[in-house]
Amino acid sequence: MTTYTRNNMKSRKKEALDYHSQGRRGKIEVIPSKPYSTQRDLSLAYSPGVAEPCLEIAANKADVYKYTAKGNLVAVISNGTAVLGLGDIGPEASKPVMEGKGLLFKIFADIDVFDIEVDATDVDAFVNTVKAIAPTFGGINLEDLKAPEAFEIEERLKKELNIPIMHDDQHGTAIISSAALLNALEIANKKIDQVKVVVSGAGAAAISCATLYVCLGVKRSNIFMYDSKGLIHEGRDNLDAHKIKFAQIAGDISLANAMEDADVFLGLSKGGIISKDMIKAMAKDPIVFALANPDPEISYKDATAARKDIIMATGRSDHPNQVNNVLGFPYIFRGALDVRATEINEAMKLAAVKSIAALAKELVPEEVNEAYGDKNIAFGKDQIIPKPLDPRLILWVAPAVAKAAIDSGVASLPIEDWEAYNEELEKRLGLDNKFIKNIVSKAKRNPKRVVFAEADHYKILKAAHLAYDEGIATPILLGNVPRIQKMLSEYGLDFGDCEIIDPRCEGESERRKEFAKILFEKRKRRGLTKYEANKALRERNYFGAAMVETGQADVMISGLTRNYADTIKPSLQMIGVDDGVNKIAGMYVLMTKEGPIFFADTTVNLNPTKDDIVDITLLVSKIVQRFKIKPRIALLSYSNFGSTEGPDAVKMREAVKILHQEHPNLIADGEVQANFALNKDLMKDFFSFSKLSKKSANTLIFPTLSAGNIAYKLVQEMSDAEAIGPILLGMKKPVHVLQIGSSVREILNMITVAVVDVQTRL
Repeated sequence: MTTYTRNNMKSRKKEALDYHSQGRRGKIEVIPSKPYSTQRDLSLAYSPGVAEPCLEIAANKADVYKYTAKGNLVAVISNGTAVLGLGDIGPEASKPVMEGKGLLFKIFADIDVFDIEVDATDVDAFVNTVKAIAPTFGGINLEDLKAPEAFEIEERLKKELNIPIMHDDQHGTAIISSAALLNALEIANKKIDQVKVVVSGAGAAAISCATLYVCLGVKRSNIFMYDSKGLIHEGRDNLDAHKIKFAQIAGDISLANAMEDADVFLGLSKGGIISKDMIKAMAKDPIVFALANPDPEISYKDATAARKDIIMATGRSDHPNQVNNVLGFPYIFRGALDVRATEINEAMKLAAVKSIAALAKELVPEEVNEAYGDKNIAFGKDQIIPKPLDPRLILWVAPAVAKAAIDSGVASLPIEDWEAYNEELEKRLGLDNKFIKNIVSKAKRNPKRVVFAEADHYKILKAAHLAYDEGIATPILLGNVPRIQKMLSEYGLDFGDCEIIDPRCEGESERRKEFAKILFEKRKRRGLTKYEANKALRERNYFGAAMVETGQADVMISGLTRNYADTIKPSLQMIGVDDGVNKIAGMYVLMTKEGPIFFADTTVNLNPTKDDIVDITLLVSKIVQRFKIKPRIALLSYSNFGSTEGPDAVKMREAVKILHQEHPNLIADGEVQANFALNKDLMKDFFSFSKLSKKSANTLIFPTLSAGNIAYKLVQEMSDAEAIGPILLGMKKPVHVLQIGSSVREILNMITVAVVDVQTRL
């Protein structure tokens, strides 16, 4: 066994560069939204058919929203003069950030984005460029523009254009922190018009926050704002028009003195400038928003150590109350676009503030608790704003913003049926991205020990390192120690103090004997001799399974380089199946636009009987529920409810009959063809009696191994669906067997699922 000290900056840098450069470069692409496979399709998409919508728009400009993507298209525009944490790096260097913003718009609110990097620092040139391209877009998100130019740019564009425009660096932080402030004041039992607020930072975000705080009721005279030169006060020369609004009448006083008896501290400056003594000097129940990134003005640890009564927020995801702009901008633009607002005004921003604040007080869904590894997230000092992964945000913020736009008279297309609008919002986003984010977040909250039986393979090492680096798992690496050490050095991977074990070496002889004794006791009446047991434990799959069985590891992952059946055999012999389980099975999760779809059995049972199908269905149902998803199960065949006879159709039909009799509360039906199972409208038209006519199936049970295996591989190859698996079902303790040739990403996904599997068994 050997250990390593952690130092992974080089590896992390390479990982980030590989992420952006490998495969299709960048993070976003444009894909067609209409058929294009035939000559007729192309003639409609372009010449001559395209002339018809052009003529309609020429006659009525508003029809551009009817015939083009303008209504769901936002420009993320920057000149790269104030990129968060990086400063003035220029337009080209800002492009990865703008692409990332586009990705967030899409996954959180289904808004399409073109990122536009403008080579212009002059205000007139920048404004004229944006105005010239504005007809393309339904909205404009300004990003990473330095102050004070950012204020003028936004103000001019809002006056001269009639589409929603928002500089998110200003208003996003202002909106989220304002929601946090309202709830923090409620918890502290303080009145907003009486609190003293100290602000460190006087850039675009800080000034926008202070301005919105004033709109909520904070008195300007109670705001003490500091820039790099000290307190902003009337005695200072050369204060711009935005800073002068917050100038104090009194002369200069130090930041430390201002913190005395302050009720609220807002930091949007730099890390480490606030001391414990400053926090101790604040008023009772102090509210501290230390939002500098990546290092807050005072660390969460130091601040909470200084004051037990503190209510604190940071910009970091590893502490409670993360002030994250993703809580706001996707949904603000969603609401603004959906009513064709001509601007994003104060009423809409305040509506966003109040809806975000109100959501934080609601009962938190179990899926959010699961995602953050908690049992009872509730409104209080550690929950003054919702979690970024809360799926309800789009349903709370977007309608509130849309309604405010209508009420304030800036909506060109008012919503009349709000129930239908909410249904539309729900349909926009499947569960796919939420599922992945939730299981990753859950895994990070309580990482587990994962033993890798093939640690001398690059893909395994890489995926294990990613899991270690992300805080998902603590790897235990099995294999030839010198070979693994050489690979770690060659690829720049650092596993800290994680174990590296060679089951064959002399140093492991005692542990091998202990494990062999356990194996012999389990298999002595199945023909296994002591000699064979001792020999088996020199093999890594037996050794890894034994570590799981004895509690020295939480889960084992293997199978990248070996036959599936040969890989699973050691685990079956050493660990065995769970109590009451007759058949183990393999399941894949395919991530689709409509959400995750679970496929089984895809890896184990060649030609299951009707009773096997029942067992497999119950196993799958159990694991799907562990992911906090209600299974809607279709037992698939070439037949629809008796329309065709044949062995596979009959066994699926009989399995359904057993399930309906013995498990009446389970939503399961069949035998049914796959297209009907996945299309509730089709099912409703032809088989309205079915349990699947109200909601389409999300869990598919196949009549044979070949059908299941072929189906998931076809879907994976012929679509953008990402596969997670195979997830091995029915083992007494967690073991997961990879498919030969799995990619690093697929292995990492499997590690994440494996960790969550351990957590949900506890």
